[in-house]
Amino acid sequence: MGFAYDDAAGRMSPDFNELGAGEIGGLTLAPGLYKWSTGVNISTDVTLSGSPTDTWIFQVAGTLIEASAVRVTLAGGALARNIIWQVGGAVTLGTNAHFEGVVLGKTMIAVNTGTSVNGRLLAQTAVTLQMNAITEPAE
Repeated sequence: MGFAYDDAAGRMSPDFNELGAGEIGGLTLAPGLYKWSTGVNISTDVTLSGSPTDTWIFQVAGTLIEASAVRVTLAGGALARNIIWQVGGAVTLGTNAHFEGVVLGKTMIAVNTGTSVNGRLLAQTAVTLQMNAITEPAE
């Protein structure tokens, strides 16, 4: 996990820098390298649209917060295994939300009640779950 975190954090030349000032809710995101020097909020549904061979790397220096009942969805054949969320702060996935991708958290990941994840949750301190469905992404 540590090597993967450092690799994702060390990627240079982002395609998108400080997109939405950290608020990505309501957007459709193309493949690429995204970087924020602050936290990222997902307050409304967000879509990641691309092919099965495309990748997304999200470098988040602060926290990542997905609101309750919000969905991260995939379109165009995009695969959860090709989505990396490298997060320097805490990660919170709201109640009854849905999330896609592999989270590499420097600190803790908290998944609230009823939330589903298609991906992996890896943290250097703790991952807390509350009646969740976690599905490993297809290889």
